[in-house]
Amino acid sequence: MAALDVLAALGGPWQATYQLRGDPSFESDSPSAATVSPILGGRFVRVDYTWSDRGRPQEGMLVIGHEPETGTVTAVWLDTWHNGNRMMVCTGHMLPQGGIDVRGTYPAGPGHPDWGWHTRVELRGTTWAMTMFNVSPDGDEALAVTADYRRP
Repeated sequence: MAALDVLAALGGPWQATYQLRGDPSFESDSPSAATVSPILGGRFVRVDYTWSDRGRPQEGMLVIGHEPETGTVTAVWLDTWHNGNRMMVCTGHMLPQGGIDVRGTYPAGPGHPDWGWHTRVELRGTTWAMTMFNVSPDGDEALAVTADYRRP
């Protein structure tokens, strides 16, 4: 069994409550729909998801790959709320039950050090969760997003 087979087996529609955290000025909970799809002959898995911020629709996507020779997981993360027009390339590893744990960085602005972003996709029996953390330049992690997906 290839490392991404467990994630690929999640194929199809999912739903959750998308919980945005980090700053009281934008914290919110909204319905989220996700679709998990194996792509390119199962070499990658794509997770497309939607949510809203104060009534404004948002979208996100993770494209996940695994390099069996090194064990490295690479994910490209795009979304309409956090990333703007930029893609975040993240690297990390597979979790024992088949999920992923990856990290990337983003620019905090001229004269400021980059911040980090930590994403986990964890399998939980017949459900799965996506959790994201904002990581300060000092390495302190703060919960940014959590969504526990289940079948509709």
